[in-house]
Formats: sequence, structure tokens, C-alpha cells
Amino acid sequence: MHCILVGTLVIPSERSESRDLHLPLLHASAVSADPSTSLGMPTARAVACDSASLAALPLGDAHVTSATHVAAGPFTIPGTQLSTGALPAFCRVYGEAASEAGSRIRFELWFPEGSAWNAKLLVTGNGGYSPMLVYADMAMALRRGYAVLGGDTGHQTENPDDLQFVVGHRERMLDWGTRSIHAITVPGKTIAAALGARPVRRAYFFGCSTGGHQGVAELEAYPDDFDGVIAGAPGNNRIRLNAGFLWQYRANHAPHDDSTPILTPASLALVTRAVVAACDAIDGVRDGVIDDPRDCQWAPDPLQCTTAGVAATCLSSAQIAALKAMYAGAKNPRTGAQIYPGWPKGSEASTVAPDGTVLSGWNRYWGTTAPARADFWRYWVFDDPKWDWWSFDFDRDLAVADAKVGSAVDHTTANLDAFRRHGAKAILYQGWADPVLSAYDAIAYYEKVRAAQGSQAATDAFFRLFMVPGMAHCARGPGATNFGNQGGEAPVCDAEHDLIEALDAWVERGVAPDRIIASRVENGAVTRTRPLCPYPRRARYAGSGNPDDAASYTCR
Repeated sequence: MHCILVGTLVIPSERSESRDLHLPLLHASAVSADPSTSLGMPTARAVACDSASLAALPLGDAHVTSATHVAAGPFTIPGTQLSTGALPAFCRVYGEAASEAGSRIRFELWFPEGSAWNAKLLVTGNGGYSPMLVYADMAMALRRGYAVLGGDTGHQTENPDDLQFVVGHRERMLDWGTRSIHAITVPGKTIAAALGARPVRRAYFFGCSTGGHQGVAELEAYPDDFDGVIAGAPGNNRIRLNAGFLWQYRANHAPHDDSTPILTPASLALVTRAVVAACDAIDGVRDGVIDDPRDCQWAPDPLQCTTAGVAATCLSSAQIAALKAMYAGAKNPRTGAQIYPGWPKGSEASTVAPDGTVLSGWNRYWGTTAPARADFWRYWVFDDPKWDWWSFDFDRDLAVADAKVGSAVDHTTANLDAFRRHGAKAILYQGWADPVLSAYDAIAYYEKVRAAQGSQAATDAFFRLFMVPGMAHCARGPGATNFGNQGGEAPVCDAEHDLIEALDAWVERGVAPDRIIASRVENGAVTRTRPLCPYPRRARYAGSGNPDDAASYTCR
């Protein structure tokens, strides 16, 4: 069975720059959720797909507001000309959930009609701070027979990038940062069970970026919600990630100068070309991809211009200094402790269009005339619309942020004992060339989990991390980056090539993913395959055979 979706696909971004199918919920009204109904109950007959029948379901603090039949065929998102491609017939259910007074989380559940349901529920995550659903992921799961669920994080302002929706409403911050997936999953299981006349047998979560953040929140805060979780590029270290963006911005501007960035997108592309030229072949294969940037000892000094002015092929001394500060990452000025790691070499401009435009690089996340996520600090931390980022103290003010919002938006305890005891499995994945979430932070979280579990074997039994060479944020980049990840559907739907199938095989049959084969797809054709290995193992070229064939590599 082919996994590549028909129609427009989305490459997700932490800033929700690409919104082809990340669209607002439509026609949703009110709902509620009761943990006592979380698994649903077998029913004598399926509840009809109509508003009245589903609104009568006992859902505690959630309720269904409407339901409609959607006929099989091409599915166009209402109000747009965008299509997810052909879908089977399904029941489209709208509802709302509430975690506490003042909370309002809208959701959609898509249920395959007839006998197509596999008795499983897949819940999808979000991107950035946006309320938009990832309809491409929902369509992908529906085609595979899943009931599929997505929600708006409790954020309903017209502008999806507006962070002021939490002002005066801490409950909305808690929903966005911790509770919204749990709040919709509990009633979602009951609705699916009612429509299918049998309980939900397995429940999985699938998300990247903020979706990865949501996945880790589930692992730590709601370990019984899911039998399996896929969390890509997890932004669960949220305060320090935003401190990292602030650090980048200040490193790239002269003090109190918000008008002139020191490094430009073109200079970032120059740096990436130089890094790849120096470090590409360290792994024994020259393919335009740095396998593991930790092996790359390249330093930017040779790029410094030797004549006056800044040329297109060299960097000024100020640019060299800014670049080194970004590689070093945010540090506490008093203690010298690392606050957030720098971004790996090769992530500076990981995806560049033929005309030279940087499609995925640091420049899209460090901010231009203001730091990226400045409103997080303005409205979530300091309650000050006139907050001055040049006054930020990476010691004192970071402590203020931890005390004020850390419990709502950070999930870094790495205590997954309850999730493990539940018998559930988790797969994390992270691109080495990701310019949004530093790959080093994902590794740090994994290593914290491993330390808590006490051994590699204990960790491997339920929790695995796959590092992806040459992958940008959740997808794309110069490497083999299609393996059923968000926006990077696998060419083959089996447990060796596709994340969801791999997770399902692990949960259902106990077959742990010892490797996942990723593909590079160009103009619709697979041009390269590579195995992704569970960390800390890495794919090693055997020294012979086609370097573009996964069979020429072993995990060790």
C-alpha cells in the first residue's frame, strides 16, 4: 500500500509559516470530558452520525455540537480551494472540551464509515502556537482506517500567531502547554466507541514540533491516555527554547540595534555550504549530508574576509563572532551554565531553493526587528506589552519565567515510569539539520530519560529516539527524510518504512523498531534510502555497495 498522500502536503513549522492544510476549525461549538468514559463502552448498535444522537452522549466536561456525513471522494477544506485528496466516507464530528472554568478547546473527530474502522484512535498534534489542525495528518490516518482526532489547543483568536489569547486567562496557557490533548482524547475515545459500537482498542498520538511538545506532555502528565506516542522535534523545553531564540537575536544584532542583522540569510547559506564541504565525507560517504554534526570540527575563521568590506564569499569579523556565539548557545552569565544548546553545524540554512532563497534556516526563527516569540515574554512571562528584550537577564529573568509559567509549558522531568508501567511505547524523532529545535536538546532529553531508567536496555524496551541526518524541522532538508513523519509520508506502508506502522507493530506484536528506513523522494521518485537507527546507534556504511541503498548500511 502506498503511503504518499494525494493532494497538497504541509511541511510543518514551529512558526506555522506553511499553512496549506493547517486550517482553523470550522463550525465548531461547545463540549465537555469525563475520565470515567475514557475507553467508551461496547454498545448494542452504533450511534448514528447526526448531531442529536451524538450530543446525547455522556461526555462529562465535553459535548458534541454537530456531526455531518462526508461522502467518499476528494475532500476540500471548507472556505478554501485546498484538498487532502480522495478520502473514504466518514462522519465528521465537531465538539468542545473544557479543562476548567474559562477553558474552551474545540476539536474534530473523523470516523471512517461502514466496516473500515480498525478499532484504533489516532490523535494529531499542532504546530507553533496556532489553533490550526493538521488536516494532512488526519487524512493520512483516516485512509488507514483510524478514527482520527485533532483540536485547537484552546486557542481561538482570529490571528493564529497571536499569543495574547492567554492574557487574563491562565487556564488557556495550561491548556495550550499541557492539557488540551488529554481534554479531547478522553471524550474522543467515547465518541469513537459509540460510532463504532465497540471500545477503542488502541489509542496513539502523532505530532511534531508543538505536536512533539504535546506528545512529551502526554508521556509525563497523562501516561494512561495512549498505548503509543510519536513525538517529532519536541518543543517540550519551551522556556529555554524561547530563550535560545532571544539569544540568537541578540547575538545577531549590535546592542540596542533592531534594524540591521549582522548575519543575513545569504551568509547563512554560505556557512552551510562551507560546513558541508568540510564535514560531509566524515561518515565515508559524500552525499551532501552531515551524518552527525558532533563529528564536525569545522570552525568559521577561514571564512573571514581578508580585504575591506564584506564579499559574497566571506564573512566579516562581526559575522564570525555572531556565528560563534550562536553555535555556543545561550548561557547563564553568572554561572556559565548552558541554558539552551546552540544549533548544530549544518542547520544554518538547511533547505535552500534554486534561486538562493533560504526556505529553512536560522533566519526564520531568530527574528528580524524583534526576537522570535517576543510575545511569549511580553504577555506570558512579564505581562508588559512594552517589554524590552535588550534588558533581559539570562540569569534573573529566566528564573522569573520558570516560576511563573514553567509548570504550564515545560515538560522536562523525564519521569516516564507511569507511562512504562502502562505498557505503552514512545518513538521520538529529530532532524540533525533542524533550525528550530536544537537536535542537542532532543538528545539531552533522551539521555535524561535513559539515566532515570538506569540502563540502555530498560530504555530501549519502551522509548526510542531516531536522529535523522540532513532533516530540517519535522521534514525536508538534503537527507533521506520521508519515513511517515509529519509532512514526509513514507513511500511504503510497512513497519520498516513508516513511523505509525512501526509504532503499531511495537505495541500490537512487541516488534521493536530496530531501524526505520527513510527515503529521499525527488520528483515523485525514490532516489536514496538510509536506515535510521535508534539512538545512540548510528547507520554506518559497510564500505561497499550502493551508498544510496539502505542495504549498504548497518546500525551500530
